[in-house]
Amino acid sequence: MRSDQMKKGVDRIPHRSLMKALGLTDEEINRPMIGIVNAFNEIIPGHKHLREIAEAVKAGVRLAGGTPIEFPAIGVCDGIAMNHEGMFYSLPSREHIADSAEIMAMAHPFDGLVFIPNCDKIVPGMLMAALRLNVPSIFCSGGPMLPGHANDKKVALTDAFEAPGAVHMDKMDEAAAREIEENTCPGCGSCAGMFTANSMNCMTEILGMGLPGNGTIAAVDAARIRLAKHAGMKVMELVEGDIKPRDIVSQASIENALVADMALGCSTNTMLHLPAIAHEAGLEFDLNKVNDISDSVPHLVKLNPAGPHCLVDLDSAGGLSAVMKRLDELGKIDVNAKTVDGSWSDRIAGARVLDEDVIRTKENAYSQTGGLAILYGNLAPDGAVVKKGAVLPEMLVHEGPAKCFNSEEECCDGLYGGKVQSGDIVVVRYEGPKGGPGMREMLSPTAAIAGMGLDSTCALVTDGRFSGVSRGASIGHVSPEAAAGGLMAYVEDGDIISIDIPGHKIELKVSEEELERRKAKTTPNPPKQVSGYLKRYRAMVTSANRGAILDDSDY
Repeated sequence: MRSDQMKKGVDRIPHRSLMKALGLTDEEINRPMIGIVNAFNEIIPGHKHLREIAEAVKAGVRLAGGTPIEFPAIGVCDGIAMNHEGMFYSLPSREHIADSAEIMAMAHPFDGLVFIPNCDKIVPGMLMAALRLNVPSIFCSGGPMLPGHANDKKVALTDAFEAPGAVHMDKMDEAAAREIEENTCPGCGSCAGMFTANSMNCMTEILGMGLPGNGTIAAVDAARIRLAKHAGMKVMELVEGDIKPRDIVSQASIENALVADMALGCSTNTMLHLPAIAHEAGLEFDLNKVNDISDSVPHLVKLNPAGPHCLVDLDSAGGLSAVMKRLDELGKIDVNAKTVDGSWSDRIAGARVLDEDVIRTKENAYSQTGGLAILYGNLAPDGAVVKKGAVLPEMLVHEGPAKCFNSEEECCDGLYGGKVQSGDIVVVRYEGPKGGPGMREMLSPTAAIAGMGLDSTCALVTDGRFSGVSRGASIGHVSPEAAAGGLMAYVEDGDIISIDIPGHKIELKVSEEELERRKAKTTPNPPKQVSGYLKRYRAMVTSANRGAILDDSDY
């Protein structure tokens, strides 16, 4: 056993002595030792119940003859960190989570690992760690939040973020806004729509690293506790069979994840996290292939914020196994891709679509193409990402004058100050991986645009990124970013930008001669000076089209 390094033989008397100080018996020490990586904290609603999940996982490990040993991971709530300096730390926390899990699992050589994440960067950070460590591992997320009910309709976090813009524009009174505030988030779990957290929990299941239901069973459902117990038992089978994450996550798994991503209309943040996960697994991730896959995969499921359903509706409709069954019927996935419990062919065999309004047929799909698109052009030669499934039809092709802002705060002030007019293309720069640093989510500006009723006439283009809560013509991850000398740094107010989402194009309509003149007189300069962790992050982080991974070429 791997854990023998710290517990076996006469030379490990002091090690066993320390373990006995923990209250462990000889019987527990002699069993396989399973690290339980628990991201519980009291600030993230999606994580406040993870102690209960962890106890269920531990019960499963003990039922199968192992000894569970828990250790923590940090986490950032993107919603609470939004639109202030806290958001600079969200994406960088992904690397810290991966590094800290690596440190703990290498310093204490466990035989297997169970990762318990739920929200935003915690999920991909833990996936990166699992693939880097390559120790038998399984994931059990905390599950999605139930939707709320306010003002006589079903609501989710999208409604809360769009309320301020509606109030500013007198489209909503404060009483209605207060009801949204009180009722949007009714309890624990990752926020109810197909935002980043739920997107990545679904991707974990599709990649094969979580059991069926990992991405969709509600946080408050007893089935979630049973799932956690099964995960604890299953990791013992993985340890016994020496089945490791890189045995499960393959090139086929990555391509299955992309296919499912398009069918589900996941958050644009998957285009940051899947490349980073593939990198840790030693696999290729070609951003150019995303459009080929998107153009051939119908958009079968449309969850909040793009559509009327939430994650619990998808679970009731048959879950991700039912979605994959439908995609298999269309010949779009590799059913031989492995999972922690076998392969996708095993899962699909027992799957059924129980609600065809939630999981549609190809003939009745929301679109015959997928939910995400990569745009290219002189403004984004290395690509930009848009959640096209959440774009209004009239904004799929749009041309308009740029209105430029050098930070998210400038943009919000400009929006509420009336500087943005119908038809404008809002440009927010110096918010990329280096420029931010940390590539902040532009949820407050996109929510303000939607709340102010401008989402049918205005687009937003940024080298930052978007929350999965964002909707509208929100184009992010523009690469190269302004801080790296990308064309974003040289856009001026009034410049015409052309957006063609079906054609995968974004162009700045300014002559090469004029651009050279601007470059000669302008030096790209991120306005924010940073220190500490953010300074180190800025020095090492790569472009969004590489997943904003840290550059390890020099060490």
